[in-house]
Amino acid sequence: MTDAIAVLNAGSSSLKFSLFTARIFRPLLHGQFEGLGARPHLVVKNQSGQTLLEQSWDDSAAFDHEAALSHLLSVMPEFLQRVQVVAVGHRIVHGGVQFHEPVVLTPAVVDELAKLVPLAPLHQPHNLAPVRALMKLAPEVPQVGCFDTAFHATNPSLSQRFALPRELHDAGVQRYGFHGLSYEFIASRLRLVDPVAAKGRTVVLHLGNGASMCALQQGRSVASTMGFTALDGLMMGTRCGTIDPGVLLWLMDERGMNARQIEALLYKQSGLQGVSGLSSDMRTLLASDDPRAAQAVDLYLYRIARELGSLAAALQGLDALVFTAGIGEHAAQIRARVCRDAAWLGVALDESANDDRPLAAGQAHRISRPDSRVAVWVIPTNEELMIARHTRERVPDFRQKGSERLAPQGLQSKVR
Repeated sequence: MTDAIAVLNAGSSSLKFSLFTARIFRPLLHGQFEGLGARPHLVVKNQSGQTLLEQSWDDSAAFDHEAALSHLLSVMPEFLQRVQVVAVGHRIVHGGVQFHEPVVLTPAVVDELAKLVPLAPLHQPHNLAPVRALMKLAPEVPQVGCFDTAFHATNPSLSQRFALPRELHDAGVQRYGFHGLSYEFIASRLRLVDPVAAKGRTVVLHLGNGASMCALQQGRSVASTMGFTALDGLMMGTRCGTIDPGVLLWLMDERGMNARQIEALLYKQSGLQGVSGLSSDMRTLLASDDPRAAQAVDLYLYRIARELGSLAAALQGLDALVFTAGIGEHAAQIRARVCRDAAWLGVALDESANDDRPLAAGQAHRISRPDSRVAVWVIPTNEELMIARHTRERVPDFRQKGSERLAPQGLQSKVR
């Protein structure tokens, strides 16, 4: 019997899942539920990318996160053989000031994490939904929470503070930073592919629908573009990024908008979508000849250039850049323009190396010239693997704990 670790990453209407062997983290399968609460669609694939199962439903009434998990437990036996899930790891966006490292999830811990919902209203409730569901469906299986904020706990105190009264800082109004699991994985990979850069000053660009940048000093986070929430910093797919707080006061006074309306504007109606009026998808905008699309891309790149200068100042220099996540890994045109804008920092792009070649997990590709003062890399991120590693560390001795006891019916299934 092979022990396995399941990794869950829940969004407002989605549930992504992966399965790894618990000893060497060999991927077994992955997939996702999409359209929860609307038109649910399930895809399950094996480690080679072959589709094992695909299902859709027109009736959405019963499909919340708990129903989706229950369905997964019922269909997994068809694809798993002599494999039992002995622990589950979760991506949880916010750990607040209390949780600076992964933690075994108990009802008391979940209650504490629920108090952080106001800090991440569009993420935290959905991250916790499958945790609560599994506590009912499979109470014997340990669950581990891994936090997107934890990696940034090494930020100096000055970079964490807003210029607000101390009472508010002490109440938790401070800069946290996000995408930490991605940055932690990139830091671990950079040590292997470029040890010199890993020991120096690196800026990692996590560019996807959600986007941020992180300054690493010897592999540790010292500054990030995101702050109190995942709204701050870079312009994103539908999020605005940095904005003058006075704009929010104006919206309330002049437009009569309330908190929920402003929340929808900043999180869902802004960014690439808002500026272009066309799409939040960078691929669509790069392919368009509409001047509004070009302006949205130009503003996106301008904000990256501004933030890169700020992070280079925080590091007092720059030795390496790393591109990761959906846009960072796949949009050669965006990488090229970022590198050209950063020529003043010593970045020299190798145009022939900067192509759209697909990179598998664990690979890395250097796109800077040999004479570039700053090394530039494309490294695919793997937050799921990072979560699996943390989960095994928190529940290390599966066999000694008695894996049969930890694997309830429904989690004891098979991988083809």
